[in-house]
Amino acid sequence: MKHQIRTIGPTKILIIQAIAIAMSFLCAVDCNAQKKSWGVQMAESIMNTYPDSIVVKATGETAASKPKRPAQWNYEYGVLLKSFDQLKNHTGDQRYFDYSKKIIDHFIREDGSIRTYELVEYNIDHITPGRIVLLLYSATKQEKYRKAAALLHDQLVWQPRTKEGGYWHKLRYPYQMWLDGLYMGETFSAEYSMMFNDQAKFDDIANQFVWMEKHVRDPKTGLMYHAWDESKMQRWANPVTGQAPGFWGRGMGWYGMALVDVLDYFPKNHPRRKELIDILQRYATAVKHYQEATSGLWYQVLDQGNRTGNYFEASASCMFTYALAKGVRMGYIDKGYAATARKAFAGITTNFIETDEQGFIHLTKVVSVGGLGGTPYRDGSFEYYISEPLRTDDLKGVGPFIQASIEVELLK
Repeated sequence: MKHQIRTIGPTKILIIQAIAIAMSFLCAVDCNAQKKSWGVQMAESIMNTYPDSIVVKATGETAASKPKRPAQWNYEYGVLLKSFDQLKNHTGDQRYFDYSKKIIDHFIREDGSIRTYELVEYNIDHITPGRIVLLLYSATKQEKYRKAAALLHDQLVWQPRTKEGGYWHKLRYPYQMWLDGLYMGETFSAEYSMMFNDQAKFDDIANQFVWMEKHVRDPKTGLMYHAWDESKMQRWANPVTGQAPGFWGRGMGWYGMALVDVLDYFPKNHPRRKELIDILQRYATAVKHYQEATSGLWYQVLDQGNRTGNYFEASASCMFTYALAKGVRMGYIDKGYAATARKAFAGITTNFIETDEQGFIHLTKVVSVGGLGGTPYRDGSFEYYISEPLRTDDLKGVGPFIQASIEVELLK
């Protein structure tokens, strides 16, 4: 039996070709949409919310209502824009650099002075945006950026210290070292010292991490108390040890991010580099132990997951993910932590990410603040930490989310 061979006329061939081209185009569009990383999506959402670059949310408000107040020189900019710097390097998209420059240029005057910044407050939080100032000086060689960076460096030169030599967190918080301060001050200090070849400074940088761990690490859990009061006079301080009473998630997150970022600039042949890596390895062990098994996330108060009122907190979860993923990539910690980081990031995107009607994503459940002392007085208790309001798209969560996204993508 002979098979009949059907031929297709030229008109049908053209129709089939047109359909194939259309399908190919639609697939390309859809594939490109799917390939857009979480970090890119979050950056686009932030730039849509803040197109003018120079406003931040009022305390306790959500991104949806967009209340605005005049911009102040603020560590939150430093956290966000460092993630934009990393995203620019990861994607090659110049928009992230331009956006960062626009924000910082709002503050930096031609003579290198900084609008709304007061050196004499000796607030170590105010050092953090200096990392972006260094980026702009490296890229443009404009003197105003070098002078502004030198001004921030001068603050660290004169920053009040404990008897041992650890930086006070702020002038108005005397004798106190906080975990947050290692990220706020030492990441800038390390990059500045590398850029301007101040090799002698690295010994002091190492000391800040060593002293902090010595005073706040709990030997039983490996977790780190939020702060230490050398004077032991604060109501929140343990009268014997000077330690704060609680293990606050984001506080410990700041410390881990500081470690992996400082190591980027710490000389590879420096005799104290291994001390920092050893600290990171101890840190990673504790962080992994307190990761909640089902969700892959971490609690606001790290060691009290089963206590009523405690909750999974977004910024700490993002910070731990970033520190662990980068630690693996750089070879500082065991490769087994890659699975920990991947599980955590999956938990973050499942539990904290919402998408609005325009298709922009938002990061939810970021605690607004966590502090000690002040007015009204913050006593560091469990009840205090769970009482602070939650925010959506708080920059302290958004920046680490973008950074965690990049590092998880880079994991092999």
